[in-house]
Amino acid sequence: MTDDRITEVLNRPLSQELLARDLCRLAYVAKDGTPRNIPIAFAWNGEEAVMCTSKNAPKLASLRQNPTVAITIDTEVHPPKILLVRGTVELDEVEGIPEEYLEMNGSYTMTAEQRVEWEAEVRSLYDGMVRIVLTPTWAKLIDFETTMPSAVEELVRQRAERRGRSDDGTRG
Repeated sequence: MTDDRITEVLNRPLSQELLARDLCRLAYVAKDGTPRNIPIAFAWNGEEAVMCTSKNAPKLASLRQNPTVAITIDTEVHPPKILLVRGTVELDEVEGIPEEYLEMNGSYTMTAEQRVEWEAEVRSLYDGMVRIVLTPTWAKLIDFETTMPSAVEELVRQRAERRGRSDDGTRG
């Protein structure tokens, strides 16, 4: 997939809406070769998805071994709106709390006092974190109106051919 095509998919209004959410599912290959899929908070900076984790998180060894990952960001309504992104990650160990971590956790409902207490607790727990920075190499948006999973798109095309019609519904 070309960089221009990735940018076009990620810049669609629905993609931007999904990228503004604060939770995705990160899929990666564990050190033992088995798949993992975990919910994790993220922030989109316009070019990359940034996730943060503790410096002792088991997933870091796996990501160092194989930095190829995928994320899914979707809605909980029917039909779902789904953004699929594949790419590679770089791990960036930082001192203190990354700004993205505070940003991605900023949407939770808290009073100002609760927010101060939460941030103090976070700062007392972590002396540093690892930023997991995903650079997209592929993206697909599925809205079940204008785009569908590729297998379903293929079935729609085959059905149209069986009925003797082109994809636009006119007789062939």
